[in-house]
Amino acid sequence: METNVNYTIVGAFVISLTAAIILAIIWLSSGLSTYDYTTYKVYMKESVSGLSIDSPVEFNGVNVGNVTSIEINHRNPQLVKVLIKVKNDTPITMGTRAKLDVRSLSGLAYIQLQDKGLDMRPLVKEKDQDYPIISTIPSILVRLDTALTQLNDSFHQLSYSIRSLLDKQNLQSIKEILINLNEASKQFSPLLISGQKTFHVLQTQTLPGANESLMRIDQMSQDLNDLSLQLKQNPSILIRGRAQRPPGPGE
Repeated sequence: METNVNYTIVGAFVISLTAAIILAIIWLSSGLSTYDYTTYKVYMKESVSGLSIDSPVEFNGVNVGNVTSIEINHRNPQLVKVLIKVKNDTPITMGTRAKLDVRSLSGLAYIQLQDKGLDMRPLVKEKDQDYPIISTIPSILVRLDTALTQLNDSFHQLSYSIRSLLDKQNLQSIKEILINLNEASKQFSPLLISGQKTFHVLQTQTLPGANESLMRIDQMSQDLNDLSLQLKQNPSILIRGRAQRPPGPGE
């Protein structure tokens, strides 16, 4: 009888230990924890290739939740509706933005939440919404693809412009212009030589003479000013003339 009791105790212990291990495995694998979560909706405007259910959700690089649902928006097939579960203590605000990001090594996609603090009002759902909606921004892959597309379009436009410029008609026109410029330069060459000679004459002969004449005119103007001043002081000099300066000693 005592042996049977020992077997019963051992069996109960083994069953309890097995149950505890199973519960621990379920707890860890299913993500059971003491955290409370809030569900948010994100509409991705790009391909979500690589993103799957249970993909992580990070806020400024910190893991705060995971993806719970991914499906196409039937009202707008260009949008992908993604539901994410985020810890309640995560500061999700009106300024929070979601984007698709990819691990550099593994290539696995995840949702990255960012907030620059532009609008710190808490994000809440509207009356017609089942979950609060977090706005999105393009991923770096989309921005890179857009930049490459614009660069490609610019090269195409440049190539088209060059081809248009270098067509046969324009090349012939350019050739004629160059020929005309060459002929014009030959015709203007004597004029340039004559102009240089004229400039030399002006510099060596005309300008010095003109400068001397200007100096004489300036001297005459000064003499007239002196005469005008003397007339103001003694108008009688118009009749009597200037008085002779008294002789000095020994004169």
